[in-house]
Amino acid sequence: MTAIPDARVTSVGTTRGEARLHAFGDPRAAATVVLGHGAGGGVEARDLQAIAAMADRAAMQVILFEQPWRVAGRKVAPAPAALDDAWLSALEQQHLFGALILGGRSAGARVACRTARRLGADAVIALAFPLHPPGKPEKSRAGELAQAGVPVLVVQGEKDPFGRPGEIRASAPGVEVMDVAAARHGLEGDLSDPLAGIADFVRRRVLEPGE
Repeated sequence: MTAIPDARVTSVGTTRGEARLHAFGDPRAAATVVLGHGAGGGVEARDLQAIAAMADRAAMQVILFEQPWRVAGRKVAPAPAALDDAWLSALEQQHLFGALILGGRSAGARVACRTARRLGADAVIALAFPLHPPGKPEKSRAGELAQAGVPVLVVQGEKDPFGRPGEIRASAPGVEVMDVAAARHGLEGDLSDPLAGIADFVRRRVLEPGE
């Protein structure tokens, strides 16, 4: 994976405790992408770091949002409402330049979808969206993808037990889905094509819509 320059790290108070923003790229770029981490890991996740590494190349700022529970060293994520509260209270304090794209991996993608309208996002990027718990397709979270109310790109492993790409296409029409060959929930393997697809999505759906 490409080496990442040192992030600009900012601590921010939230309704749920101290969070951290790890920023990469030009803060006055035409687009800012804010990504949240999952319930089983933090901002060191491989896919989040890969997107951060392409910030300058893609002419955008990337901010990785570290939830208060991770900053505090806790091992278990709180309930979804607490994740939303922390994310909202942190981002509502920020003055971000340019178009705003929200997103994240797994639980972080769900937070982004649920809060996109309130934060005035222009688009959402959902990495490894957990469409349902493994083996329980009847417990679908497809409604959260629709709730975003803006263009959504889902980057999904072909073998993800939380929902395969075909399931997302069937349950969330209108959402763009990019398959990651042979990958499971961790989006293992070569991320070159997904990264190129993310940059293209930002250009088409946010920076140059209708052109």
